[in-house]
Amino acid sequence: MDRAARTRTGLMPPPKPGVDDPRVHVSLASLRALEYRARQITFTSKQQAHSALNGRHGSRIRGRGLDFLELRDYLPSDDVRAIDWKVTARTGKPHVRVFTEERDRPTLIVVDQRMSMFFGSVLNMKSVTAAEAAAITAFRVLDQGDRVGGIIFGDTRIAELRPRRNRAALDQFLIALSRANQDLHAQATTSSPLAFNDVLRAVQRIAKRDHLVIILSDFAEVDDTTRVLMSGLTRRNDVVLGLVTDPTARALPDSTQFTASDGALQAELDLTDAPTRDALLRYSADRLKAIHNWQLEMRLSILPLTTAQDTLPQIQHLMGTR
Repeated sequence: MDRAARTRTGLMPPPKPGVDDPRVHVSLASLRALEYRARQITFTSKQQAHSALNGRHGSRIRGRGLDFLELRDYLPSDDVRAIDWKVTARTGKPHVRVFTEERDRPTLIVVDQRMSMFFGSVLNMKSVTAAEAAAITAFRVLDQGDRVGGIIFGDTRIAELRPRRNRAALDQFLIALSRANQDLHAQATTSSPLAFNDVLRAVQRIAKRDHLVIILSDFAEVDDTTRVLMSGLTRRNDVVLGLVTDPTARALPDSTQFTASDGALQAELDLTDAPTRDALLRYSADRLKAIHNWQLEMRLSILPLTTAQDTLPQIQHLMGTR
């Protein structure tokens, strides 16, 4: 399938009518219902003291850029760091440079809706947690007056929505998100999933600089190329990783048969076998450790999200909201 055919403003045909389990699939109505329950959350640079984005962990949201407004005489209440020393030396009087914050900053919300996300052992599917977090973020960004867009990707298709500041753009994002989520089901046609690194390249084309990029995924497929692409994004943008995990990433059931698949092949795993359990847990731990290392290395932010809890309370807790 060529790239033009895979890149659309809507991923799928409209979802089939019917009642579905909200822990397995989201609907357009359920996503819209999150708007009024999330008003206290903010993704601006001014974070609450207990927010995971306030810079206490080596990462921070830099906020909007600054536009030069004027040069004026220094006043006793001014910050000495704003003094323009060249003008001060030339005139013999202290002068300060005054800046205003840019009116808005575009936000790009990247949402993983591949089959690897269609898993959950306690409450929600990872795909549901990611979709709900994306909707909550989109509502808050637009409410703050910023432009919002997104990239929503499944196994074979990717929807690219460039950031815009209007309600129609947000609705288009929610429609594409709900369609992508509804397309996930156990009888889905097997195929090689869309490479995560290709998605990051699409992000780079849109978020060239000064964007807030929020990526919601389980990051099941990361390698050295992923690290390089992510590093390039963080040099020119603020990047937040919504790391979606299931409790089985840290603790496997005591005794069960488990079927694993890469979309083309599948294998039966015996979790009662100690070496098999250890190998799976070690692989998961190494992957999560590598992603968390990016936080200090690249100064990006990580918001850990679990399928074992409702999405909104988790985000409120991470953002320091009571």
